[in-house]
Amino acid sequence: MKRILLLGASGSIGQQTLDIIRRNPQDFELVGFSVGSHTEQVAEIILQNPHVQSFCIGNPEAVKQFKKLFPNQKVYSGDQGLLDLIETTSCDLVVNALVGFVGFAPTVRALEKNIDVALANKESLVVGGDLIRNILFHNEVHLYPIDSEHVALAKCLKNHDVQEVRRLVLTASGGSFRNLSREKLSEVTVEDALRHPSWSMGKKITIDSATMMNKGFEIIEAHYLFGFPQEKIDVLLHDESKIHSLVEFTDGSFLADIGPADMRIPIAYALYGGSRHCEAINRLNLSDFGDFHFHTFDPKRFPCVGYAREALTKGGTALAILNAANEVAVQAFLQGDISFLKIESAIAKCLAEIPYLEHPTFSQIVEADRYTRVYCQQLIKENNV
Repeated sequence: MKRILLLGASGSIGQQTLDIIRRNPQDFELVGFSVGSHTEQVAEIILQNPHVQSFCIGNPEAVKQFKKLFPNQKVYSGDQGLLDLIETTSCDLVVNALVGFVGFAPTVRALEKNIDVALANKESLVVGGDLIRNILFHNEVHLYPIDSEHVALAKCLKNHDVQEVRRLVLTASGGSFRNLSREKLSEVTVEDALRHPSWSMGKKITIDSATMMNKGFEIIEAHYLFGFPQEKIDVLLHDESKIHSLVEFTDGSFLADIGPADMRIPIAYALYGGSRHCEAINRLNLSDFGDFHFHTFDPKRFPCVGYAREALTKGGTALAILNAANEVAVQAFLQGDISFLKIESAIAKCLAEIPYLEHPTFSQIVEADRYTRVYCQQLIKENNV
């Protein structure tokens, strides 16, 4: 029985993780979880998972109330509460389904405590890939990716010598605006951006898909997860989102991971420690897949991928600057403060103007994140993006 601590239980990945736990009670039990503002879900999660020891909510002012409602569980709140949850909850695996930089410290804390992590929080590897790789090298602990693209790569690379690999190919839907020219992007609305053609995801990741920053992040993640230089990591547009990624080998052949657009498949693969023990939840016959369509990735059409590659080349806190600027700019767009294309210009400006450190400590990464947020918010406030 694997004891699961789930961070971000109320989000899309969190809800699908809970579904897998419900479907496989012989293999998993939920012992702790966190929710942000969706505290209305706490009671149902505890009712369906009687082994829960503790949970964390976003609002510290509600802690007293929740302690009265749930006297048998420890209750924490805020960012520090996430770390307290990891410190005090007896678990075998932390599933980090948090969105944004807030997920970085919990990933580091869990790995430092020799607790395996199943990681959906892209930002952890984006801002702290070198730091996390160092922890993995020195500790007897595992990091399992949850992103469908990286799970696909892990499956295709399994039992193959890295010398046989020519390149990794990350597939991309192209997001909500894949059929629009750059000229038309200046007119798009928030509602337009949130209509993803293939996946049902949270707002932030859906906007990242529309700008393709999510694919830039995935290049960075693939670099740190599998150890390949970014020159060997490419992007290919694929309309149907059925081929989740490919590996090209030196003999010219490819291995691809093909399956439904269902995140429960890669989540289950991570929960089972990189194996296919889970029974199919959404099975399709090959004839149901239909035709596959591919398009060459155009870096000029999606400049955010180039910004991600630039930050990875620089390394250090340039990656924290990239992520923080993106988070601030995406939130500003969602709030109607800037237009869609201003997301890109805000990121470019922060990368160009904010100095970076090459070999940062954990605290220096946190400070780079804080400084960039203030800087980017000021740029937006002054209409200077």
